[in-house]
Amino acid sequence: MAHYTLEQPSRIVGDWFRIDFIHNSGGLFGLLQGAAPVLALVTVAIVAVLVALEVTSGWRSWLVTLTLALLLGGAIGNFIDRIRLGYVVDFVDIGIGSWRFYIFNIADSAVTISILLMLALWLVTPWLERRDGAETMEAESLDGVGGSAGGKGPAVG
Repeated sequence: MAHYTLEQPSRIVGDWFRIDFIHNSGGLFGLLQGAAPVLALVTVAIVAVLVALEVTSGWRSWLVTLTLALLLGGAIGNFIDRIRLGYVVDFVDIGIGSWRFYIFNIADSAVTISILLMLALWLVTPWLERRDGAETMEAESLDGVGGSAGGKGPAVG
């Protein structure tokens, strides 16, 4: 970041992708400006909860582990900036002309991707569990297992 001037955008890929070095004393997407100390405390609590969730989960799913790792990495990255500098260094500026997205950093990207993955897991997991349950029941009936007690069910033989 030493080659860039604060709040002076530098074009990298036309006007679509620029480096715009700013100080963000708020949270994700510039929310809660001036709340860096409070956000640092919240980050410590979130990190503790995430570590506890992962340790107690028994690492059953690599996707859940990846999702929590992205969230943890992003939270710690921004936490280090907040403690060290009193603000987060944001620099990625994406958009077209005057239509710009919020300026963000790599840690913000990790947090955002992890939130999207969590939502996807939350939406897809019940469907997968129903599908896996139906496949298990179908396999058991094809094998003649289940429901054959007392002469009821498919004949095995």
